Amino acid sequence: MVESQNMVKEARYLYSVARTGHMARLGSIGIQENNVYTVPYKDIAAIVHACEAKPYQTEDKKLAEEWVLEHSYVIDQATKMFGTVLPFSFDVIIKGDDDVVKDWLCRDYEHLAGELLRMQGSAEYSIQVYCDYDYLEKMVLAKNQELGDLKNSIEKEPKGKAYLQRRNLDLKLKSLTRSEAGWLADQFCSEIKPLVKELKTAGRTSWTPEKYRGKKLLASYTCRVSKEAVKKLGEVLEEINCKEGFFVRFTGPWAPFSFVCLSGAG
Repeated sequence: MVESQNMVKEARYLYSVARTGHMARLGSIGIQENNVYTVPYKDIAAIVHACEAKPYQTEDKKLAEEWVLEHSYVIDQATKMFGTVLPFSFDVIIKGDDDVVKDWLCRDYEHLAGELLRMQGSAEYSIQVYCDYDYLEKMVLAKNQELGDLKNSIEKEPKGKAYLQRRNLDLKLKSLTRSEAGWLADQFCSEIKPLVKELKTAGRTSWTPEKYRGKKLLASYTCRVSKEAVKKLGEVLEEINCKEGFFVRFTGPWAPFSFVCLSGAG
């Protein structure tokens, strides 16, 4: 929370910073239908609504989720109206009135204007590559002569010896399949990376769409992509998606949350 020197009850909820020098009203589209508007300084503006100088807190999980969605909706609308914006995370509040907001914009103008220029014409996208792990194991087994020979020999061995050899086969197959998965992830990354401005390896998500459940997450990336490169990136991802046993989830565009540097703001 960004504070003024005088403790006040009045505050402004901050959604994003946009490249515009004009006062504009976006309507009652904010959290809890608050009126959203711009506070301009030079050629940039903060997109805010007036609020009390306290965080948005609730024990109601559904209500909290609604607030986050409303926050994101305002950022989406601001993007449509002004182009690329610098998005803030949920519940960033500046204590004070519009003049305090302008003081902050003035103080951090060079940094904010620089980030807007760096983000201009680009957006954030998410890429996940899944695979059918059983298919990947079969692919590894088919192209490895040693494992193929071991599998064939197991069928001719006595039950006890066959059990031990089958366990040995499973361990070797799992190890080689993991290596193959890592190699494929590197290959896919090498195809994606030249088409994006920035790329970050993303962790596992807590939620997986129904159509990808039961599949193994091979690679997950968050990318910042220029408008001009989106079509080509989509074509490359479609080629991967068309490979037998592989599935690509490509989502966006969003405001560049993962790539904006706002540590110096406020």
